[in-house]
Amino acid sequence: MAEKRVSVLGDSAEAVAYVLLQCVAVSEGKRLNDGFVYADRKWILDTYAECLDAIRSPNGRERVTPQT
Repeated sequence: MAEKRVSVLGDSAEAVAYVLLQCVAVSEGKRLNDGFVYADRKWILDTYAECLDAIRSPNGRERVTPQT
């Protein structure tokens, strides 16, 4: 499978977490800007916090092996 690359403006943990939030939103079928299924405020804040935690402490999360 080809790798997808994303561009991050800035090098802070917060900037990287925001891009990760956008990737998670796409993966879960959520829309942050326009579309039919909007992410609610709670989902956005909870997911951003989880993304920021994952960036700041990458070894703190349990690794999940993808199912094939």
